[in-house]
Amino acid sequence: MVGNVKYIVRLSISEQEALEGLVNKGKVAAAKRKRAHILLKANANAEGPAWTDEQIAVALDISVATIHRTRQAYVAQGLGFSVEHQRPTGRQFRKLDGAQEARLVAIACSPAPEGHTRWTLKLLADKMVTLEIVEAIGKETVRRTLKKTTSNRG
Repeated sequence: MVGNVKYIVRLSISEQEALEGLVNKGKVAAAKRKRAHILLKANANAEGPAWTDEQIAVALDISVATIHRTRQAYVAQGLGFSVEHQRPTGRQFRKLDGAQEARLVAIACSPAPEGHTRWTLKLLADKMVTLEIVEAIGKETVRRTLKKTTSNRG
């Protein structure tokens, strides 16, 4: 029973044997083994159990989203891609340059705004936007920036 699944996994005999070998092998990364289990349980061939995502999630104690991503990777790019660990692509660029970081620290060291006893991350982010230092900034970026500075705000 395939159910209402967008990505249907149909393993060949050789793929099924490779996954079973991976699952039964002694030293294999847990995530890799888990993805192999997902594909074996989702197999919609005559030999496969063709479990639904919900059945697999309960049996393997993982989220339905993980199962969906594994199915999608198998259908789109094949067995090797869906089982092997994929590193995230793209570099994370800095949100603030040195001058902007210095302004943020200066604001954090200044007296708190009227009606507040101290600066909060949200207040600092809002102040950076109000002063047009940055177009937009999140409080998590403010937190990370202040954490890496050695300034003494007390």
